[in-house]
Amino acid sequence: MKNVVVLGSTGSIGTQALEVLGAHSDKFRLLGISAGSNAEMLARQAKAFRPKYIALADPAGAEELKGLGAEILIGADAAPRLASMEDADLVVHGISGISGLVPLLSALESGKTVALANKEGIVCAHRLVQEAIERGGGKILPVDSEQSAIFQCLCMGNRADVKRLMLTASGGPFRETDKEALKRVTAAEALKHPVWNMGGKITIDSATLFNKGLEIMEASFLFGIPGEKIDVLIHPQSIVHSMVEFVDGSVAAQLSMPDMRLAIQYALTYPERRECRIDRLDLARVGALSFFEPDFERFPALSLAYAALKEGEVLPIAYNGANEAAVNLFMNEKIGFCDISSCVEYAMGHIDCKEPRSIEDVIGIDRESRRLANSFFRK
Repeated sequence: MKNVVVLGSTGSIGTQALEVLGAHSDKFRLLGISAGSNAEMLARQAKAFRPKYIALADPAGAEELKGLGAEILIGADAAPRLASMEDADLVVHGISGISGLVPLLSALESGKTVALANKEGIVCAHRLVQEAIERGGGKILPVDSEQSAIFQCLCMGNRADVKRLMLTASGGPFRETDKEALKRVTAAEALKHPVWNMGGKITIDSATLFNKGLEIMEASFLFGIPGEKIDVLIHPQSIVHSMVEFVDGSVAAQLSMPDMRLAIQYALTYPERRECRIDRLDLARVGALSFFEPDFERFPALSLAYAALKEGEVLPIAYNGANEAAVNLFMNEKIGFCDISSCVEYAMGHIDCKEPRSIEDVIGIDRESRRLANSFFRK
């Protein structure tokens, strides 16, 4: 029986992780759950799953969690404390954004296996993440469907025999929209993803392809593959979740119906496979699977990601932080859809910070990137 902690349990990844854990209660025990501010939902989850620990970052919701028969952790350090609990075997990391960095480092330094859905920590602090792994002996199992697919495909060959990684992308709702029409896209339109059901910010990132840009960097850092060996393919059906080409010309692909519960479950049960409560793939019913190259002019997020990855230190942080700030401006109707990439490009071009050597350095670069993105908007 494995003791599991779910960080960000009230979000999209967290709620699906709880569903997977509930379906395999013979193998997993939910030790703890955490949330940022959604105390009401956290309390409902605690009543349903009866974890030993409940963690909430926002002290304002503490009263809501009393009387649930669990030890309550409150404050900014609640999630990191939960992630490093001695009796935790596995940590599902579903906290989004740069705020997930400290809990990730805490878990890895404590020797935990982390089923990781937060890509920002890897992108912005890959050096610190690697150092935490070396100090504590923890390890990362990817939860994103694309990274999980690559992880599974890599089992078919040696890392030295990899010719390239091929990340697939649905293309979002605007993959066929011309550049002029993209300027008129609203936040409500961008939040309607044609395939996946995700949180608001990641849905916008999928529409701009900034999410794929982050995945390019994440894949490079996770699997030790340089950017020039990582390609992106638009695949509207979202059946092939990513592919690996080997030097002999063989291509390994992972296919399934688009459902995050499969990637979550694989990270939880690895190296075993178990029955999963998702729709089964019927290729005859799906019919044709199509692939085409992305348009780098209409979606500059990809070019910016490759440039950030090539620099490898400050620019990945600027890419992520400026994008988060720009998405917030867009969702509040202060800038247009195409202005998101302009804000990020401006921040990347004007950031002037030393290479990050500590969490404080990363947070400082992130803060400056957001300031630059907002200053570009005010211009």
